[in-house]
Order: sequence, then C-alpha cells, then structure tokens
Amino acid sequence: MTGPLDGIRVLSIAINLPGPAAVARLASWGARVTTVLPPTGDPMERYAGAYFDELHEGQTIEHVDLKSDEGRARVDELLAETDIFLTSSRPSALTRLGLDHATVSGRHTRVCQVDIVGHPGDGAEVAGHDLTYQAGTGLVRDGRMPATTVVDLAGAERAAAEAAAALVERARTGRGSRREVALSDLAHMMARPVVHGLTVPGGLLGGGAPVYDVYAVSDGHIALAALEPHFTTRLLTELDIAPEELSRERLAEVFTTRTAAEWQQWADERDIPLAAVRTA
Repeated sequence: MTGPLDGIRVLSIAINLPGPAAVARLASWGARVTTVLPPTGDPMERYAGAYFDELHEGQTIEHVDLKSDEGRARVDELLAETDIFLTSSRPSALTRLGLDHATVSGRHTRVCQVDIVGHPGDGAEVAGHDLTYQAGTGLVRDGRMPATTVVDLAGAERAAAEAAAALVERARTGRGSRREVALSDLAHMMARPVVHGLTVPGGLLGGGAPVYDVYAVSDGHIALAALEPHFTTRLLTELDIAPEELSRERLAEVFTTRTAAEWQQWADERDIPLAAVRTA
C-alpha cells in the first residue's frame, strides 16, 4: 500500500527530538527520508538509542560535515532531489552554512523548507528546550519534572502538518516556501487548558469532578473518565450508587475493593472509560 506522500523526498538535518519525530511521521505517510547527521552523530543516539532507532526506521542516514566544502556540496546534491527540507538549527547557523531558506530557494525553487525554532520571528535565536518552554507557560507544576516532552512532540506533529501544507501550496504556485514552527508557540497552545482553568488543581479536568480523576485500587491506581452524563449514569448504575451519593470519597471507597486489572476488565465490559494506570 502507498501513503499520501508516496514519491515525496524529505531531507532532514534536524537532530534531537522534534525534527526526527516529524520526519518519522512523514515517513509513515510514505515519504522517502534521508537524514543527514554531523560526524559525531545525534546526541539522542547516546541517551535514548532504542528511541533513536525507532524514529529513523526505514530512513537513509548519512554522516556529513556541513562545515566543510565537501559536506555542503553533498547536501546541495541531496537538495536537488528534495521536496521537503527540515531543519532545527538557529537561523544564524543556517545562514553560515548557506542553508537558510533564501539561499536554498535561490538554488532549488521547489524545495519546501520547514524550520523548527525555539521562539518565533526575531526570537528564534533565543536558546531553549522542551523543559523551558513548558516552564514558561505554566505546564511545570510544584517543581516536578514533566512526564513527557509534550512540546517537542507537538512541535513534530505541527512540523509534519506544515510540510504537508507547503506541498499543497507548491502544487498551486509551482514554488516551494518556508514554514516556521516555533516550539514556544506550541507550548502556549498546549497550556490553554491550564490558562482557562480546565486542568488546574480542582478544575473540571484537574480533580474537581469525581467522575474524572485518578483513584487508588488494591494494587495501584486507575484513571476514571466518565465525564459525559451517559457515562456518569452508567457508572453509578453499575456501582449501585445513587446520584445524590456521588462523591470522590464514595468512589474511592468502592475502587479499593479490586485490582487495577479487574476494574479495567469490569469497565471494558460495560463501556465505561476507565484505564489501569501503568508505568512506562
């Protein structure tokens, strides 16, 4: 079976997480991906080798010194056959390497360039990482580290979408374009439920609703998400709890009577949104 991007060629010089996750998405849609890494490789190979392999499965990987004449010539050869060019370097670095959009588009007019940056526009030179973007938008709570790199992965999905949008635009105009993905913008978007009070402690999705919360069971925890009225009604009926008796304390008392797996099976059989909490 072919995907929607069958026949599309992607060249990536992006390392760490957002770029590789983005090209992995494009590859899953059928694109042919060549990833160019520096001679020292991608740091992710050292600290998360299995994840690196997962994100680069089926891709062609070349190690090229972009600071050398030979390396830049090799990348130019690849760009001549490229539809989507993905980067995650600061604009000043791309300019020094002759890989900024103005220079690339001057030689290869049909290349669609997607630049992943930390901050939009003039702020693109400001240093940052997923942790700082989350911290700056209220996603880091109580001094605890985030459970996952949500901004990086949201940025990857946005980059893949921007690449697809650029291809649509090229089909209409005949020329490639530049699309910018600012991770700080993604953090701002991901924080909107916090800003609007949905997921703050005590908010509707932050423990304020007894039917949407995490509960201790006999061997761990479960997550209950019976938010819609029909799920709430079904939950209370199956647990033989009157609506006026609904409270977090009442549900907590009931849930301690079984294991997480038992509650998972019980809920699946009754079409109730509940899941055992598992560790990665």
